[in-house]
Amino acid sequence: MSEFVMPSLGADMESAILMEWHVKEGDKVSKGDVIAEVETSKGVIEIEVFEDGIVEKLLVEEETECKVGTPLAIIASDANESVEVKVEEKVEVEPPKEVIQQEELEPKKEVKLEPQEEPVVKVQSRELKISPAARKRAEELGIDISTITPIDGVIQLAQLEALNPQEVKVVVKEEKPQEKKKSETKDTKEGMRQAIAAAMSKSNAEIPHYYLSTSINMTPALEYLEELNKQRSIKERILPIAMLIRAVALALQEVPELNGFWHEEELHISKAIHPGIAIALRKGGLITPALLNADIMNLNDTMDSLSNLITRTRAGKLRSSELMAQTITITNLGDLGVDSVFGVIYPPQVAVIGFGIIKDAPWAEGDALCVRKVMQATLAGDHRATDGRVGAKFLDKLNNVLQNPKELL
Repeated sequence: MSEFVMPSLGADMESAILMEWHVKEGDKVSKGDVIAEVETSKGVIEIEVFEDGIVEKLLVEEETECKVGTPLAIIASDANESVEVKVEEKVEVEPPKEVIQQEELEPKKEVKLEPQEEPVVKVQSRELKISPAARKRAEELGIDISTITPIDGVIQLAQLEALNPQEVKVVVKEEKPQEKKKSETKDTKEGMRQAIAAAMSKSNAEIPHYYLSTSINMTPALEYLEELNKQRSIKERILPIAMLIRAVALALQEVPELNGFWHEEELHISKAIHPGIAIALRKGGLITPALLNADIMNLNDTMDSLSNLITRTRAGKLRSSELMAQTITITNLGDLGVDSVFGVIYPPQVAVIGFGIIKDAPWAEGDALCVRKVMQATLAGDHRATDGRVGAKFLDKLNNVLQNPKELL
């Protein structure tokens, strides 16, 4: 028997609201099953159970805010205990015989209710379904929730946090003094920004960073990718970022010291490689969910899984394991024209890889000077866990993989 607790879905998370149970007492669960949904400042997250067993008891009611580590349910590993519980429930539910007879004798003719207001009320309540955190936030900001279109039938905190200032002005109910409106619109942007700031402050305060950078000739890899994509439809094409993620996974297999966690003054290297991919949300904010088991994917799998992860991240449909399991972070700002990215490590991870824009640049090959597609790759490492030599080995391996792109398949 063990306790299923509110998980920490990031170094910045202190509590979350248990929105909905997907199981009931007596249900059998397997490792990886989604058993509940919680709402955080990053959106609604599905949380999974990490063992096989039977749900012995649900300890927390839906729509309750819980701190990280709060026991939410008891999971029993002994199936027999729960089977007994089920049998007792069945016995209690059986109604007395006389009642059954009465019900059978009674004709059902009188049951004719035809008021027309019921359906209307139901529709209204469905439209206005809102999570407790979102309701509280809407009240703080004076937002008229009836003017907001729910996503999947529910207005969530992340949806309110993501409103842009113009939307907020439209939905504000009461006329308030101009100065107040300004501070309210400012608040709408602060939720996720505060969470990111808290995590980065913690990182800067605790982690002694070191930084390395190298220029990589991307021409061989891009030419190889072009050949691969020639036989594919637009939807099936592989993007350069998938190739870079695959290259990072291969390089980490050779230099595993950067793939893990700093915990209790010790480096814990992870066997599995779960890179957290920095994904920008459409209305602001950034999330780095894990691309789970990237080390066992080929290039096609990496592209498919990345597309799926981006879609679910922007739809607010992530799983808890994707927010807890990152073993390293990859951030790519090349599409915004940035040359180099010097990232801040997300604790307890020990490294961040950054990719800049791929652009034409002079490149020396032998005695000749030519133009090649060149990209800056950077590494931020935790000096408590590794040193510059380890980081340099990693960047060298990354470069080698990209010069021999057949290794990526």
